[in-house]
Amino acid sequence: MFVDKARITVRSGAGGRGAVAFRREKYVPMGGPSGGDGGRGGDVWLVADREVATLGRFRHRQEFSAESGGSGASANRHGAAGAPLEIAVPLGTIATDVQSGERVADLLQPQQRTLVAHGGMGGRGNARFTSSTRQIPHFAEKGEPGQERELDLELRVLADVGLVGRPNAGKSTLLSAISAARPKVAPYPFTTLQPELGVVRYGDSEFVVADIPGLMEGAHRGAGLGHEFLRHVERTRLLLFVLDTAGTEGTTPLEDLQVLERELELHNPELLHRPRLVVGNKMDLPEAAPNWAAMLPVLNRRDIPCFAVSAASGQGTDVLIRAIALRLADLPRWQEDANSTHSAEEVITLSHRRRGAVVTEAEPDTYVVVGPEIERLVAMADLENPEALEYLTIRLERRGLFRDLARAGARQGSILRFGKVSLVLGADGRSVETGADGLGL
Repeated sequence: MFVDKARITVRSGAGGRGAVAFRREKYVPMGGPSGGDGGRGGDVWLVADREVATLGRFRHRQEFSAESGGSGASANRHGAAGAPLEIAVPLGTIATDVQSGERVADLLQPQQRTLVAHGGMGGRGNARFTSSTRQIPHFAEKGEPGQERELDLELRVLADVGLVGRPNAGKSTLLSAISAARPKVAPYPFTTLQPELGVVRYGDSEFVVADIPGLMEGAHRGAGLGHEFLRHVERTRLLLFVLDTAGTEGTTPLEDLQVLERELELHNPELLHRPRLVVGNKMDLPEAAPNWAAMLPVLNRRDIPCFAVSAASGQGTDVLIRAIALRLADLPRWQEDANSTHSAEEVITLSHRRRGAVVTEAEPDTYVVVGPEIERLVAMADLENPEALEYLTIRLERRGLFRDLARAGARQGSILRFGKVSLVLGADGRSVETGADGLGL
């Protein structure tokens, strides 16, 4: 089954916890701190794979998690890093963050990779907190939680040529006549219920042709199969307008062409400027010749290359294949297009480590602190350890948080929310404390 939309949840691995340990050797009775760092959590990547044709695998699995980092140990042994997770998607997949609406991936080339969830940093062991004033630290950091994101995936077929036509124009028959594809063919509308792809070979070259389900008037609003498939036209380099010259549906080729152009323009005006060829199909039927003769002057005035064929008998298909191949030779591929800036080797990362924080009063005497760096400090602090809480206070002071809280009107006893963690503003408004339950409110 062809599936071109899916929603998934991705979770990167959490960082491993740092260790609290001290040297305990035979001749070192008063050994110093030796707790190692936790390992970094695994990242989550989307990877374009030409062997994957649809988003069908995501119908049965919607949640994906990378491996968490290992905990640190004594003797300054660091935890192992969590293995990254690579999720294979078809070429032409667009990923959008559900919460923010931000487009985070547009995968056009084989093996192009996009980082969609950063693994959490490993917590530092107590050996990392020694200083001239803190020679025997009895605390370490927890690992940073992994990121969780909900992503909408949308597949837009990558093909060189898109067959566009009214229902029953004979697009599927034409595709089977010029390629090895074997789409379903029958004499009733909407035989094609999903984009069909066929590979056409001409000499030493080959190109991919997509048969887009038939368009009817109102398709841009969803009539018939509508906009569910119009988006697949957007990534074809060349449009092939397939017209029923025999008028089997009671319309003329010119009327069909006008409907197709209007629906494409209403969906995306840029499509009207896409290179095109017009194909008059069903020329083996007796009604075709006069209808096509009436159509030719219009196409000639508009300087649109046109070809008369019979997909059913194969008449004219060799000439058409040659014309398509020559036209494509003059057109850039999507990977070479000026609007496509991503290369196969490029790693597209998401903004993650912005400094600074924003303080807002969410409700009376409750303040929300938003800032990735400060939220990470709080999330990784061992809030059950008084020494760790004191160290956290020092770091927040250095970042000017208490000054910003004072400006916002916070006072002793105000509730402070850092992501999923809540603390209480301490004495004189220059420290943080846990709530009555020991972990915040």
